[in-house]
Amino acid sequence: CWDNAVAESFFRALKTEWAYHIELDNLEQARRELFEYIEVFYNNQRLHATLDYVTPADFEMKNVG
Repeated sequence: CWDNAVAESFFRALKTEWAYHIELDNLEQARRELFEYIEVFYNNQRLHATLDYVTPADFEMKNVG
């Protein structure tokens, strides 16, 4: 039952933190905004409980090698 837990958690966060709070005019704006949410906020600023409350970028930097 844990196979999809990470993906489900990501999509829940995406909907509640981003999709429900943004107005989009066109597909290109949606792509830009989604990229910014994932690459700027979700991976580099948002703390993740499953990673001992560090960002995915910080976790990866600590655990590479």
